[in-house]
Amino acid sequence: MKGKEVGSTGNNANARSRLYSFSAPSYRVSSGWRLIPFLVAAFVLIPVGTVISSLFSPASDVWQHLFETTLPGLLVNTFWLALGVALGTALLGVSLAWFTSVFEFPGRKFFSWALLLPLAIPAYVTAFVALGLFDYIGPVQTTIRTWLEQDPAWFPNVRSRAGVTVVMILAFYPYVYLLARNAFLTQGKRSLEAAQSLGLNRAQGFFKVALPMARPWIAGGVMLALMETLADFGTVAVFNYDTFTTAIYKAWFGMFSLPAASQLASLLIVIVLVVIIIEQQFRSRMRYTEARQSSSVNRIPLAGLRAWLLAGFASGTLFFAFFLPVAQLSVWAFNVFASDFNQRYLEFLWHSLLLSAFAVLLTCSVAVLMVYAARRHPDPVTRGAVWISTIGYALPGAVLAVGIFIPIAWLDSHLGELALRLFNMETGLLIQGTLVTMLVAYMTRFLAVSYHPIDGAMHRITASIDEAAVGLGVSGWAALWRVHLPILKGGIFTAATLVFVDVMKEMPITLMTRPFGWDTLAVRIFEMTSEGEWEQAALPAVVLVLAGLLPIIFLIRQTEK
Repeated sequence: MKGKEVGSTGNNANARSRLYSFSAPSYRVSSGWRLIPFLVAAFVLIPVGTVISSLFSPASDVWQHLFETTLPGLLVNTFWLALGVALGTALLGVSLAWFTSVFEFPGRKFFSWALLLPLAIPAYVTAFVALGLFDYIGPVQTTIRTWLEQDPAWFPNVRSRAGVTVVMILAFYPYVYLLARNAFLTQGKRSLEAAQSLGLNRAQGFFKVALPMARPWIAGGVMLALMETLADFGTVAVFNYDTFTTAIYKAWFGMFSLPAASQLASLLIVIVLVVIIIEQQFRSRMRYTEARQSSSVNRIPLAGLRAWLLAGFASGTLFFAFFLPVAQLSVWAFNVFASDFNQRYLEFLWHSLLLSAFAVLLTCSVAVLMVYAARRHPDPVTRGAVWISTIGYALPGAVLAVGIFIPIAWLDSHLGELALRLFNMETGLLIQGTLVTMLVAYMTRFLAVSYHPIDGAMHRITASIDEAAVGLGVSGWAALWRVHLPILKGGIFTAATLVFVDVMKEMPITLMTRPFGWDTLAVRIFEMTSEGEWEQAALPAVVLVLAGLLPIIFLIRQTEK
């Protein structure tokens, strides 16, 4: 018996030793798993570094041309648009989050999750629906002119800075609503009770207690809306409202000046990096609590006019942000389906599905390897490499397109020279204008989207499971394949769904890097809206909206839990 016990103890000691070597921080460069995040980080830094490097080698003639023509207007337009969207999303998102979290009114349960539905509609789709409905020749103004028998001079101009700002607020307010509601659900009711105990009324309790407590979450949501605003291309293109993203596209494809596009992209990336730093400062101040969500019986019941005013406010927001665009898209798509739907649309759909599937396979595979590598080596250096690897999501697609195209063009040129020197043959373009360029850009842009759900699922795998696997002699690739992947299926599926839909909706990367003739649903929408053909743009837009509902359903289910 003693011999067996000693042997058993020795085996356990060996297992613990192997486990320690599995999980303890180690800075050996020879670790193969540790190299994965660093390789991905280096890969992501290539386009970012390419764009930023243009700041340190400015072309004086390019900058002089930009200063004399477009740059002052771009800065003014971008500033006012970002300010308007930040204020609007904060006001709309915070108010809706507070009302649905703290008060009980008719339809509250429905509005609490339905107010997230506008996330399923790309902002550029809401943009062309708004123009199609409310422009001078649209049905709304036409009907008003018929009734009044004169032009409604009081009707606001939709094709304006205010118009594009309102559209973006309706498209991006759910970011603020989601985060603010999470804060209010755990703090709102108790904060009001604390304020009332100090002699404050409900309004004073909100502004002096609840709002300051939720400020980091609100700031995080506003920063997300800001980054989406700076990265947007389709919405501002539909409204013909010049910002950095439209200027980058025009410089590249209108002026055929890659240096001008690179200089504009470098300035935009500086602005985005400033926004990221501010967001990180607010995030570092966030504190979490184990408090549960308030149940429905703890909400403050409202009755009479105030209750119906809140229900009307939520209904109006949801109507203009989701139901009206979806209804108008359905009508337009039905009107032109018989005459416009043909083989081309099947090709658009096939291209979109194929690109999304390849992007999901590449991005999720890289994300799984990074998550597993970070689990094996949870040291600060590896975590820093992971953070660098996922910063691409904060960068506009137009910036990434420029940053990836420049090194790929350089590589193509040198490969062609090498082939000509060694084999006396002209290869032409080997990488430019291929799906490889698009997939590289997609992976760089959406790696964070796939990493975080998979990383969250990995954190739910306890250390005892790793101990059991090591004790059975299973580690490395075998442990990843046989132990972790089956448990990570839920997180991988969520990540795959999010990446799939994001790639289908992505416009600037697809427009600027696609092979000739390789059009997708997003490209079709851009082409039709550029010509003012709203009905023809409705068919691909309906497909994108239906695809966008999938991640929203997952998001709603997660937040309800």
